Amino acid sequence: MAVYTDISEDDLKRFLAAYEVGELTSYKGIAEGVENSNFLLHTTTGAFILTLYEKRVDPGDLPFFLGLMQHLADRGLNCPLPLARTDGALLGTLSGRPAAMITFLEGMWLRKPEAAHCREVGRALAEMHVAGEGFALSRENALSVSGWRPLWDKAKDRADEVQPGVAAEIAAELDHLEANWPSDLPAGVIHADLFPDNVFFLGENLSGLIDFYFACNDLLAYDVSICLNAWCFEKDGAFNMTKGMALLSGYQSVRPLTAGEIAALPLLARGSALRFFLTRLYDWLTTPAGALVVKKDPLEYLRKLQFHRSVNTALEYGLTISEPDA
Repeated sequence: MAVYTDISEDDLKRFLAAYEVGELTSYKGIAEGVENSNFLLHTTTGAFILTLYEKRVDPGDLPFFLGLMQHLADRGLNCPLPLARTDGALLGTLSGRPAAMITFLEGMWLRKPEAAHCREVGRALAEMHVAGEGFALSRENALSVSGWRPLWDKAKDRADEVQPGVAAEIAAELDHLEANWPSDLPAGVIHADLFPDNVFFLGENLSGLIDFYFACNDLLAYDVSICLNAWCFEKDGAFNMTKGMALLSGYQSVRPLTAGEIAALPLLARGSALRFFLTRLYDWLTTPAGALVVKKDPLEYLRKLQFHRSVNTALEYGLTISEPDA
């Protein structure tokens, strides 16, 4: 559920008066996502997304998120575009929350992506990395290696509640990653959360990327590893090498990975699996019963982490030498 703050029709109409979008005809909450309140609006000029930024989002980060979407769209990436108010601002206030109007992106996210979709995702991720070059603002990734131990410290005393032995396993994993995490790989703006529900398709064609509210500056190959975790495992937990090959081939058709990135990919995949294990673990242990947010199983990402520990080289993810597309 992703409507945490309710809005009245009268308040919404007053808010919309600052935008050149015509008259409101309908609106409804969107029951997906976990961070903000989202509404689909229809006006006499078209469809839009209204986002109210909730307490988990730092208002100081909003210029980065909204500016990044403008920067990427200006460089040809298909992504939602924030609308400017008549005073030129990208943000307003509605129901006591910072709020923005975003263009509506046609498409649907896939419940059962195939290898061809994974290739398109890899290509789009690389296009985003290239398009992000030159963006003037920067944002530290609070959920990269330096942020994992503080998050772990909040959950470690209860970690064995989800599975006996988890506390010792994760403590050792965290020690290893902190000691070996690379710092000399190509870096730039990353999406950091490119899961299937943040990628829209129209039929077989990728129509755009959405939800840039975890975007930040970090290692580009770390973003690739997040996508390997998000797109290339099956429901039974098995890694699908065909999907991995497709995703990596799609990425390299736009931006070939460096030798250093290829060598580091198994370690980066372990790190990204740990990142999502930790955030899921914290939410699993701290979200009160009856809350609107659906808790996600942290053990899914523990199993992925364990798989990556068995990987010796990126070839085991299906990496091949890719030729640029014609």
